[in-house]
Amino acid sequence: MSSYKALFLLLILAVSVSCSSGKEEVVSAESLRGGETRETLPAYYFTGDTAEAYKAAAEIPEVLDSLYCYCDCEKHMGHKSLLTCYVDQHGAYCDICINEAIMAKEMHLQGADVQTIRKVVDEKFSKIRDARKKQMRK
Repeated sequence: MSSYKALFLLLILAVSVSCSSGKEEVVSAESLRGGETRETLPAYYFTGDTAEAYKAAAEIPEVLDSLYCYCDCEKHMGHKSLLTCYVDQHGAYCDICINEAIMAKEMHLQGADVQTIRKVVDEKFSKIRDARKKQMRK
């Protein structure tokens, strides 16, 4: 009798694994967008990494509009996404904004899709933000 129970449980497990595998939720790049539609400032107003970040915003706005900015400007300034940081001078004075944009552009040029870029940015910059918050509390 116990062998029938074991066989039955094994069968249920096999069916549930086969039903769940291959059913990964597909998230479109469009659904990740923050909704920023304003023009970004031209990169020629800036130099160095700042210019590179503004250039990234102009070249791949759909990618930057899909990323959360880990300086938390969404919470404090009402920004829609990382792209919003580049419609004015905010991005010029924030190392998190600059580094996120440059990293996103590099990954995009290497062929990474928006979901992958977002995952890597989230993992890296959430840790940086959290470490800074912890340091400020000391």
